[in-house]
Amino acid sequence: MSVGELVEVVLPGKVEPDGLEIRHGSVPTAGAGQVLIRMEATGVSFAEQQMRRGRYYDQPPFPFVPGYDLVGTVLAAGAGVQPSLVGKRVAALTKVGGWASHVALDAADVVEVPAGVGAAEAETAVVNGITAWQMLHRKARVRAGQTILVHGANGGVGSLLVQLARIAGVRVIGTASARHHGALRKLDVVPVDYRSEDVPARVRELVPGGVDAVFDHIGGRSVIDSWRLLAPGGTLVSYGSAATRDDSGSKQWPVLKILCRVWLWNGLPNGRRAYFFNVWAGRAFAKDRFRARLRADLSQVFAALERGEVTAQIAAELPLTRVAEAMRLAESGTVTGKVVLVAP
Repeated sequence: MSVGELVEVVLPGKVEPDGLEIRHGSVPTAGAGQVLIRMEATGVSFAEQQMRRGRYYDQPPFPFVPGYDLVGTVLAAGAGVQPSLVGKRVAALTKVGGWASHVALDAADVVEVPAGVGAAEAETAVVNGITAWQMLHRKARVRAGQTILVHGANGGVGSLLVQLARIAGVRVIGTASARHHGALRKLDVVPVDYRSEDVPARVRELVPGGVDAVFDHIGGRSVIDSWRLLAPGGTLVSYGSAATRDDSGSKQWPVLKILCRVWLWNGLPNGRRAYFFNVWAGRAFAKDRFRARLRADLSQVFAALERGEVTAQIAAELPLTRVAEAMRLAESGTVTGKVVLVAP
């Protein structure tokens, strides 16, 4: 297989999308225990939107190559890695580094993509799929017949959350602007317009006894309203602070406030539970267990994609070299699903 030249996107500091830089260089080599991957698809997630503002709570110092996840083909295997991986399409969580034409990663961190799933389709389901699956099944532990509220039901994570929930026999209420309501209804979701409606009041009207789980990426005031909408025994899963994306000041403080509220709420004697979901939780202390869980859960999501139970929500596909345009589109709030960057 041809290796070619390395093309990567560099985030030099707090910049507007046009300030992202394209850099060319030599392709890395696969070290011991690693594979060299030719990127086929990566994506623009909320994490990169926060990173370019310097607002992601544990981002590395500038400059660095962003890219939270990727899908690609293994070009080479380093010492100690099964040669049979060469030529396979794989997916991986990276947190940073995915916006590059070639990436060397530990072989233990990659998950094979089924032959029936395309690269762009699979990309929509890597960080978004892991997040949605683990929040639904490992945190909220949803069951058939329950009712949940998903904020941002048209987004990258939200669109997968609602589809995986419907597969599980769960009733879904989803917030989104009015332009996305038709698409949500096709997924059998009850839409609520967060711009024109009083969301808590509307949800209480739909489910007077409260919902069994809320999935909240907004943070701020929203996470408090979400907690109050829970039925006895319900679960709140917070997984972001989108409301503070453009704030100044400490990037850690919005997350710390949510963590403090979670700790206090879990001490109340009402049977409700609250979590702040971090897809990387457990990796630092139990890496093998983390990898096994990620492989198992992502394989479930890929299987649902392959069976057609979940439809990949691709907002747009743009080459890596048009990353500024992709970033602006992802931040516009006008798209459904994920903006995907493909190999240059």
